[in-house]
Amino acid sequence: MSLRALSDQPFELLRELERRSLAALAEGAGASAGEEWIGIAVRLGPERFVVPRDQVREVLPVPTSLTRVPGARSWLRGIANLRGQLLALTDLKALFGAGTASKERQARVLVVNHREVPAGLIVDEVIGFRRFPTSGYQPTAPATLIRAEQYLDGAYRDGGDTWPVFDLYALVEHERFQQAAE
Repeated sequence: MSLRALSDQPFELLRELERRSLAALAEGAGASAGEEWIGIAVRLGPERFVVPRDQVREVLPVPTSLTRVPGARSWLRGIANLRGQLLALTDLKALFGAGTASKERQARVLVVNHREVPAGLIVDEVIGFRRFPTSGYQPTAPATLIRAEQYLDGAYRDGGDTWPVFDLYALVEHERFQQAAE
């Protein structure tokens, strides 16, 4: 049925638009399922990584007000109230002994989407979503300057660039991360 024919029937027009949208969505999902992987690109110092998008609940600016935790390691920057939830904020660069996170405006907190370990990870910059063809996946991640290899889950190639996949769950579940007391 033509949309013009439904122009004087607003509810029928909406139903037809919904039907067409759902059909197009189902058709597109079937054609592209499994063909690409989408991650969130971040920068730590000079290095770029991608994190699985399902491991990040939200991305927020670094709060200006943090409460230091007495006796905590220097990489645990403090506790912050983010949207009503108390969250421990970890400086990823400091955790890996690569300095401290940028104090620039582009620094962000990745709120980890983990049921048991509430954590916020401070990165120098969130670049945005990156799409990679699944055929570009390499099971072996390259060596990194910040020595994060044990938390990497392969890498994706995009043209001449290699993007290591940083597994946030592997990090927050690791004993080193959970031992924040000095």
